[in-house]
Amino acid sequence: MTVQTEPAKAAAPATTLHQRIRADLETRILSGEWPPGHRIPFEHELMAQYGCARMTVNKVIAGLVGAGLIERRRRAGSFVAQPRIHSAVLRIPDIPVEIAARGEIYDYELISSRRRRATAEDRLETALAAGAEVLDLSCRHLANGRPFALEERLIGLDTVPEAAKVDFSAEPPGSWLLRHVPWTEAEHRISAVNASARVANSLAVPKGTACLTLERRTWRANATVTFVRQIFRGDLYDLVARFSPQG
Repeated sequence: MTVQTEPAKAAAPATTLHQRIRADLETRILSGEWPPGHRIPFEHELMAQYGCARMTVNKVIAGLVGAGLIERRRRAGSFVAQPRIHSAVLRIPDIPVEIAARGEIYDYELISSRRRRATAEDRLETALAAGAEVLDLSCRHLANGRPFALEERLIGLDTVPEAAKVDFSAEPPGSWLLRHVPWTEAEHRISAVNASARVANSLAVPKGTACLTLERRTWRANATVTFVRQIFRGDLYDLVARFSPQG
């Protein structure tokens, strides 16, 4: 019997103190240990903790500010930033909560779930790296027994590996992500579409029926968390925003 061994790998370069401090702070922020609004230790506290110069700490803080993870407030310190959405008027909806708030009974069906490698088309949609592993989900949301929305979702398993172990037949993926996975930035795209034969069948409407499509991408420190396309029946869903002239 012949045993094959892999060639020895070169040793990883030593991590600098600056990199270690930044990695420590990023981990606390992205894991949710430090939620939005949490005050980051003052510079002199970090200097004492890591035994380093003010210049090193200042460089770390500046880098985290540039990445959008923290924000500086004059005379108050640095704080974990609130997630940014590229629309001043939209938040990420939790469909089960919204349906329940309307006084209706929510139900959910998982249509399909599979692990696969990202394709070129996926990379255009979600900025996933070539060959990155994704969880490809399709599901349907119902209100009072009527189809409410069809959902097609990709979850980046390089960013959210724990998603591979979740039973999404029991819990909608959007709800699980909102409760368990911190994110730092999101983008919405809204459009009106006419239902294709496949969508019409899923939503129990005639082919060509007007529907509302919401596409959303979320990132965590520039790494893709998820891309989702939700197609709503036009007669059951709309988007409403209230805002002032000051934004």
